[in-house]
Amino acid sequence: MLSEISSNTEVLVRLSSFVGLFALFAVWELVVPRRTRQHSKSVRWLNNLAIMVLNGLIVRLAIPLAAVGTAVAAQNQNLGLLNIVEMPAVMAIVVAILALDFILYLQHLVFHHVDFLWRLHRMHHADLDVDVTTGLRFHPIEIVLSMAIKMAAVLVLGAPVQAVIAFEVLLNASSLFNHANIYIPEKVDRILRYFIVTPDMHRVHHSVVRQETNSNFGFNVPWWDYLFRTYRAAPQAGQIGMNVGIEYFRTTRDLWLDHLLIQPFRKRTG
Repeated sequence: MLSEISSNTEVLVRLSSFVGLFALFAVWELVVPRRTRQHSKSVRWLNNLAIMVLNGLIVRLAIPLAAVGTAVAAQNQNLGLLNIVEMPAVMAIVVAILALDFILYLQHLVFHHVDFLWRLHRMHHADLDVDVTTGLRFHPIEIVLSMAIKMAAVLVLGAPVQAVIAFEVLLNASSLFNHANIYIPEKVDRILRYFIVTPDMHRVHHSVVRQETNSNFGFNVPWWDYLFRTYRAAPQAGQIGMNVGIEYFRTTRDLWLDHLLIQPFRKRTG
């Protein structure tokens, strides 16, 4: 029963926050965009949203337990570090969120440097513009692998249920925010970068230049990039002059759902 309640709570919280934030950033992009759109918005949005829906269905069918259910099971069985080590509940939640964020950073790093994993992840990078829908565009196999890694991390950590729900909401919010094509004044962006990954910071990661692609791996907080020297302040060509995407997936046809799904199995590895 607890697992069912927690799962329903997670879905409700994530869905409501997703709808609200997606609408906010979509309007912000429309009113004050950071970069001029280079390709058809209707084609990109239709297919990026389609793969988000497909991924949601696959996760619910293939991994019904998911991260929150794993946290409930760990709590019931007293499994994981945070269920063994005594500490205040608030501290356990903060530690779990930061630990999960660090694991996500490491996962992202590995997905860029292991060929098979990069072939999966590069579909996300092959978007020809970067906007709020790019944060939803991941290959289904990558989504399943990511969820399996997250479930294992939750189990080992013994992450509190509240921490997992909060982390999932933060992850959704940050993915929408740091991919959004929104203008933030440079002085404000410079301050924000001490605490969160901003769109200008993350956009460097979507550069067509491979050295720039292999930087700024953080999603929620930028601290791991600072600590492990994977931070890059700006693209060499500047935010307006930079090209985004993958150099050999640059046609409008590459933006369609069927091509997104088969892209990891195409010959060019990047």
